[in-house]
Amino acid sequence: MKENLKKYLVEFIGTFFLVFTVGTTTLFNMPNVIPAIAIGCVLMVMVYAGGAVSGGHYNPAVTLAAVLRGAMPTKELLPYWISQILGGIGAVFLLMQMIIPPAFSDAITFESTGLIIGEFLFTFALCYVVLFTATSKKTEGNSYYGLAIGATVTVGAFAVGGAICYGAFNPAVAIGLGMLNISDCAMMLLTIVSNLLGGFVAAFAYRYINNDY
Repeated sequence: MKENLKKYLVEFIGTFFLVFTVGTTTLFNMPNVIPAIAIGCVLMVMVYAGGAVSGGHYNPAVTLAAVLRGAMPTKELLPYWISQILGGIGAVFLLMQMIIPPAFSDAITFESTGLIIGEFLFTFALCYVVLFTATSKKTEGNSYYGLAIGATVTVGAFAVGGAICYGAFNPAVAIGLGMLNISDCAMMLLTIVSNLLGGFVAAFAYRYINNDY
């Protein structure tokens, strides 16, 4: 039980810092800051920090992919999701204490088809990379998994984030964007569904390509 609580705490902390970084770089428009790089880097360092304890998911779509791939038991899915979502919500509440009212603007919306495609493709890519670099027996013990995972998010954010979708690639991030009024409820739900679908498909792509489960 104690070891499980440690895993859930690591997932809470990692998701907290990821959502907090997404929020600050999106809302504060700080000079000389490139949000995609900051977000990819915070994910990378948190994956390296917590990977040995919890797997360093910080993303319900990644956890779903890991469960479907067979890298973790199904009973861990809900506790991981709760920890990740609570971490994201905690980051949002802290951000709300730091943001002056003008920082809240009208929600940003995107064309639905583009949003679905962008969020699905790069959530798929993220989960696909996680499974191959952090759960495969063929790459076990490597030292590059955190860099590969963080870089995937950075590439996705540059490729589609802000252009055709939010670049969340993560339901916990999508919830945070909704709470911060960056996205509206419909766009948030569409993002979450696209993210989870990306994780679902990535798991079965892994199982087809790599039979070490």
